[in-house]
Parts: sequence; C-alpha cells; structure tokens
Amino acid sequence: MKESIHPKYVEATVKCACGNTFITRSTKPVIKLDICSKCHPFFTGKQKLLDSAGRVEKFRKKFKEIKVRARRVKKTRVSVSAAAKAKRKLLTSSPKKKAKKETKEI
Repeated sequence: MKESIHPKYVEATVKCACGNTFITRSTKPVIKLDICSKCHPFFTGKQKLLDSAGRVEKFRKKFKEIKVRARRVKKTRVSVSAAAKAKRKLLTSSPKKKAKKETKEI
C-alpha cells in the first residue's frame, strides 16, 4: 500500500441527538447522528406495528381471490379439453375424410 494516498484512521467521537456518545475509529474525528441504537424505536422495543387501512386483510382477501380464480380456471380447462376431445372425434370420423381415404385406396 502506498503511504501518502490513504486518509488517517483516528479515534472518532460519535454524538447522537438524544445525547448518547461513544467512541469508535473513523477517518473523521467527530460524527453527528440524528438517531442511534439507544433512541431508535426498533432497538428499544417501543416500535408499534400499525396496520394502517387494513393492508394485511386487504392482501389476504386479494390472495384468496387469486386462489379461487386459479381453481375455476383449472376446472374450466378440464371441461374445455373434454369438449375438444369430443369435437376431434367428430371431425376425424366425418364422411368427407372417409371418402378421401376410399379414393386413395382405389
């Protein structure tokens, strides 16, 4: 490593808006924070999870509708494929195709 291009790594004092201070090492001697682990609601356990506008229920309802639609699609696909098979049988046993087969044999 080249010695003249790297910044100096010194002890730094970290100051939070809540008044908490601690010492670490950094390239800056003083670091100012708006929020730290002592005052952040997630780390202090004071965070409240609010379900604003029923988002969880809205998602569950939407997901349930998607499952119902998927079941309906599967049922209709089965009935369509059965109808398609019956239609194919009718088309393959048509008199026109039989007449063409007979003319080829002669």
